[in-house]
Amino acid sequence: MTLPDAPLSPATADRTFQVDLRGLVDLLSHHLYSSPRVYLRELLQNAVDALTARHGLEQGAPADAFGIRLYADGSVVRVEDDGVGLTEADVHTFLATIGRSSKRAEQIADQRADFIGQFGIGLLSCFLVADEIHVLSRSARTPDAPAVEWRGRGDGSYTVRTLPASTRPRPGTTVTLTPRADAGEWTRPAQVHALARHFGSLLRHPVTFDDGTGGPGGTGGPGASGGAPVNPEPAPWARTHPTPGARSRALAAYGEEVFGFTPLDTIELDLPAVGLKGIACVLPEAVPAGRRHGHRVHVKGMLLSEQAEEILPDWAFFVRCVVDAESLRPTASRESLYEDDTLAAVRDALAERLRAWIAKAAASDPELLGRFLQVHHLAVKSLAVHDDEIMRMLLPWLPFETTDGHATLDEFARTHRTVLVTSSVEEFRQVAAIASAAGLGVVNGGYTYDRALVHRLPEVRPEVSVADLDPATLTAHLDPVDRETELAAAAYLAQARDALAVFDCDVALRTFQPASAPALLLDSREARHERTRSQLAREQQGGVWGDILGALRQEAPRAQLILNQLNPLVRTAVTIDEPELARTSAEALYGQAAMLSRRPLRPAESSLINRSFLDLLAHALRKDS
Repeated sequence: MTLPDAPLSPATADRTFQVDLRGLVDLLSHHLYSSPRVYLRELLQNAVDALTARHGLEQGAPADAFGIRLYADGSVVRVEDDGVGLTEADVHTFLATIGRSSKRAEQIADQRADFIGQFGIGLLSCFLVADEIHVLSRSARTPDAPAVEWRGRGDGSYTVRTLPASTRPRPGTTVTLTPRADAGEWTRPAQVHALARHFGSLLRHPVTFDDGTGGPGGTGGPGASGGAPVNPEPAPWARTHPTPGARSRALAAYGEEVFGFTPLDTIELDLPAVGLKGIACVLPEAVPAGRRHGHRVHVKGMLLSEQAEEILPDWAFFVRCVVDAESLRPTASRESLYEDDTLAAVRDALAERLRAWIAKAAASDPELLGRFLQVHHLAVKSLAVHDDEIMRMLLPWLPFETTDGHATLDEFARTHRTVLVTSSVEEFRQVAAIASAAGLGVVNGGYTYDRALVHRLPEVRPEVSVADLDPATLTAHLDPVDRETELAAAAYLAQARDALAVFDCDVALRTFQPASAPALLLDSREARHERTRSQLAREQQGGVWGDILGALRQEAPRAQLILNQLNPLVRTAVTIDEPELARTSAEALYGQAAMLSRRPLRPAESSLINRSFLDLLAHALRKDS
């Protein structure tokens, strides 16, 4: 048996949310909008959308037939447009219902993509600077439509009146604000003009500003129809220029005006599929790897954000962009971009434009490429690691630190068919001078990306081989001493090995250039880590950690202190027959070699250096006395 639905009791009946407008405005000001200044952007945006709808009604009208006029004299801020206007029903439906947007009207739903605003809360931003919003509108949809007045107040109340058509002779809308005393920072005439230029300099509809003074910023009062142009010229990429050179200079000048630096070069951006145009300005100075610059993004001419990081991939930190797009979606605050498939596709397409610019410079402008790589080689290296095409194209041109100084791999490979690469900066510094004197070609692979890129050199230079540098490779190029010299130094070497056993360091005697280097310390970071782990395993007696570290234990590689028989100091040291002095001299040679490697010293090594110095000083003083 089916029971009939019971009627809803008053306790369960549907109710309407009650909105605290002041609380909502506070929410907008602290969490949605970054600053009260956005009130002018929202008013401009609503005016632009109204003009777009008007052009949809009167499609034969010239592009500049309708415009936007701003007026601010310190006591009021007024924004007037020649847009589609509102009827009394529209006013009740859209202005009195929070979250309802006139762009959702069925008659223009199919044109939704033509409008900037999509959320229907923009007018509320005016309550950030004023306690009352006055709207006077007349619809262009109905001939002889009356004017409609709407007054909304910050306490949530509003009034609507129908007025004679003569109150507003032409269709359109005028929004008037009477600023609060604490909003003067954002509503002064000069500030309103500056904000209008900031947000609307690339708008496609004519926008003028009048401050009521009759001076450069105005034409004499609120009833005047003229005003100073806010956007007198179209976007620089939309202008025609007599020559490609003139166009390039104009784009560079615009980039300098917007970003405050003279670009190394400008890259024109054009993605017709999403209606995107703009420029990328190549920074004239290097920036830290991974530091992302904000980009200036306009949507349909209206400035959306000056800090839009998401428009380009992470590796493109060598440029700053200013673009205007048709199809990118703003977030609810209209201060950043909504992450969707369209934005991802735009990001990929812009990345391809930057790759194409690098390829073009490599193929036809080596001077520009050289200047670019000199400044931004780290950015290109980060790209080349993940982009095979860029890697093959630019790897030979990238600069690296080598035993021949800073050089490109192309230059280095001409003199070294076998390229050795270190795994750390300190390892390179340990061996650079010795390897150079021995004729070995070594590249410092300790910097970000360098080791991985050097190993890919044979892909573009098949005649070159690349290998990691290990101590055995270097010691193989050091000449052994003769047997007599080795036997004569045996006692000293034994004392030295005993003194340095605490550092797991072996000692050997060789001859190598330069003769000014008394000793060479070969000790990789990996070897030190392995010895530390082995030491922990020895110290652990039983317990879980002892089992774990014992299982991981292996024969730890030892450091090597190579003494140079060609050095006069070493030739004297190996003849020392006093055991204590022999140990002290060996410790001093180890400390000096460790400092020359420029790696961080362990506390025990710092203590050894101090002690050996003082011991040698004391010995010298005793000898002199």
